[in-house]
Order: sequence, then structure tokens, then C-alpha cells
Amino acid sequence: MIVRKLRLQRGWSQEHLSQISGLSVRTIQRIERGHKAGLESLKSLAAVFEVQVTDLQQEPDMNDMNRNDSDIKHAEMHSDISISDEESKVLAQVREIKGFYSHLVTYVLVISMLFVINFITDASYIWAWWPAMGWGIGIVSHALSAFEIMNFFGADWEKKQVEKRLGRKL
Repeated sequence: MIVRKLRLQRGWSQEHLSQISGLSVRTIQRIERGHKAGLESLKSLAAVFEVQVTDLQQEPDMNDMNRNDSDIKHAEMHSDISISDEESKVLAQVREIKGFYSHLVTYVLVISMLFVINFITDASYIWAWWPAMGWGIGIVSHALSAFEIMNFFGADWEKKQVEKRLGRKL
């Protein structure tokens, strides 16, 4: 995620980063999704962003308790590449919306194929409506959750449940 933040801070596309780093776009996509990067890939990205390889390897939410003084000084020098809580929340919401659109495209493709199969095999009874309606309920539910229209079991609900079970008042 740090690679993504550095790339976005500079206003670069993944394709541009690919060209200047010598890495494939697919490799950059994997690294930005959190997959482990090889040492050569990290060296290439560190050179492009003009940072240390260790800056690219650090976790965005390091525990202050586990860091010594040199780590803290190093993190302060490079604090512009860490990811804030707000940015993490926004990234999570964007992933939710992306997941919804992926779900919607899958729905449209599969239901379309079911209707085609229905009309090819027996057009006298249109049975494809049943899976379309059933899955459609799931699509609507996913949309309400992804776009936070009606998020019954969101972060606020979780917080209330934790407080309730710990016996604390809000």
C-alpha cells in the first residue's frame, strides 16, 4: 500500500510507474494489493521513489511499542509515506465499491446466459426470472452495504456490540 500512496502522491499511473521502474504493470498491481515483492522489485521501486528499500517493506500501521529509538527517528524522517487511518478507511470503502461492481458485472453476465439458455431450451416457461430475482436481492443488499446507504452491521454496530459485551456505557 505504501507503493500505491507514493505513486498517487506523484500523480503517476501504474503504467507510468511500470515504464520508469522496469517492472510489469501486473507486478506493480500485486505489490499494491499487499503481496510480497522480491528484493529486485523493491530496489527498483526504491530507486524510482528515492526512498530506502526498508521504507517500502514497512507495514503502514507499525506498533509504536515494538519500535526502538532509531526506528522512530527513521519513521519521523519518512512520515509522509505512512498510511493514515482515514486513508485506510477510504481504501477499504473503495474496495467495497469495487467488489460491488464486480459482483454486479458477474450477475449481469450469468443471468444473461441463463435467459439465453432458457429461450434456447424452452421459451414457453421463463424460469430464468427466479434466479434473477433471488440473486437480485443479494445485489441490492451488497449495494446498500457498499455505498453505506443502510449499513446495519457496520463499524458503529460493531463498536456498540463490543461496548455492550464489555459492560461499558457509550
